[in-house]
Amino acid sequence: MVSLNQANKLIEAVFSEGISLGLKPLSVVVTDAGGHVIAFQRQDGASLGRFRLALGKAAGALFLGASSRKIGEMAADRPTFLAALAPMAPDGIVPAAGGLLIRSKDGLTIGAVGVTGDTSDNDELAALAGLAATELAT
Repeated sequence: MVSLNQANKLIEAVFSEGISLGLKPLSVVVTDAGGHVIAFQRQDGASLGRFRLALGKAAGALFLGASSRKIGEMAADRPTFLAALAPMAPDGIVPAAGGLLIRSKDGLTIGAVGVTGDTSDNDELAALAGLAATELAT
């Protein structure tokens, strides 16, 4: 399980990485394994709609059991399949890097993180740095 304290530390670490890399304002959502939002924050200046985008990255990762980057690759290979999933996913699926599963030390999925605001590659870099800084495995 991801605690509120861990979720807030993860968000803080993502923001710190974003600042050190000079990224555009980020928004971060952390969910539990059931897709319930534990925490969400957005930096000043983050654009409208960032909550839904961050949640779609995290929820998509949980829905398909893969990073949102992998889901983007799936979308390129099997667009009809991915399009068919969209109505089934309660919080959407955003097929772009920035959504990662959070796993326990024994490999169980305990949640997900979704980051949005800069390029998808940079969103994912910030998410990875946040996970590493909080010792949550991915």
